[in-house]
Amino acid sequence: MAGGWSKDGAVQDQIDSTVEDELQRARAQLPSGESLEHCEECDAVIPEARRKALPGVRLCVQCQSERDKSAGPHSGYNRRGSKDSQLR
Repeated sequence: MAGGWSKDGAVQDQIDSTVEDELQRARAQLPSGESLEHCEECDAVIPEARRKALPGVRLCVQCQSERDKSAGPHSGYNRRGSKDSQLR
């Protein structure tokens, strides 16, 4: 169902764009390369299971958790197709 200025499927297009943007953001943050044996922040040993599960890992679980908390929230809503975004 289209409404006003929007075309049919505009809401689904916006949802798809939001999901794709989030996937790209998450993929960009994945580690790559060879895993470190010791955390680069606290020098704790990184368990072999973690190194195998996440190739390229550079931080221990505790340091990674702290970094994730400090990263803060990000906008999870894509307004590209929204009329409101075009008015700003």
